Amino acid sequence: MEQHPFDIASVDPVAGLAVAAAAFAASIVGGVSGYGVGLILPLVIVPVVGIAGVIPTMSVAMAMTNFSRVVAFWREIDWRRAKLALAGAVPCCVASSYVYTMLPTTAIAGVLGACLVGSIPLRRALEKSGWRVGPRGVVAGGATYGILIGGMTGLGAIVIATFMAAGMEGAALIGSDALVSLFTNLVKVAVFGTRTALDADLALAGFFLGLCTFPGAFVGRWLLARFPMTIHTAIMDAVVLLGGIGFLWQAWKGS
Repeated sequence: MEQHPFDIASVDPVAGLAVAAAAFAASIVGGVSGYGVGLILPLVIVPVVGIAGVIPTMSVAMAMTNFSRVVAFWREIDWRRAKLALAGAVPCCVASSYVYTMLPTTAIAGVLGACLVGSIPLRRALEKSGWRVGPRGVVAGGATYGILIGGMTGLGAIVIATFMAAGMEGAALIGSDALVSLFTNLVKVAVFGTRTALDADLALAGFFLGLCTFPGAFVGRWLLARFPMTIHTAIMDAVVLLGGIGFLWQAWKGS
């Protein structure tokens, strides 16, 4: 991976405030649906930290975001199923994060774009499939998530779909997904840090983003039973599709 020259001291204050507002808004979306933060924020921060810095920065921000959601939904977490998912997710995430650190910038843009665009039909297919899983299926779903999330962000829909297929719903679903995402992002922070993909400036940027998302988890919890999910889904699909196309365009230009 190319070394990223991002310098947090050079960030324009207006741009910083705009990113902070986007982080707060995205965290509300995540608190309602269980996913969305990791899909929206990369589109906002890429002009600031650059393509190579997106995933390392997001790993710090998402660890903090999911920590706040774990706190908000602590009592509803299904610990048994969350541990099963983590058993599959953590080792796979270690391996895929390591591979990510060796990719060139154009490949990173291509992976980001493909995953963002592909997440839309994937989520819809999982929702319509009506599949059901037991303990082994939860481990397998966690492993699939771990393989993909090491070099990507915003794939919480995989964990959500797996838990739903295991019979989970509501606050238990959101809290358990947050716990899995928390640990996988901590894994990414550790791998990126040891591989020099995550330097002090990117880590500080991720920390700042994470702080901005903390209140949103609690707002999202309040809105969970009041928000029309069909509107949320339509908006999310449009934003993610446009962002994914943008990343693919950058990958094509750089190739």
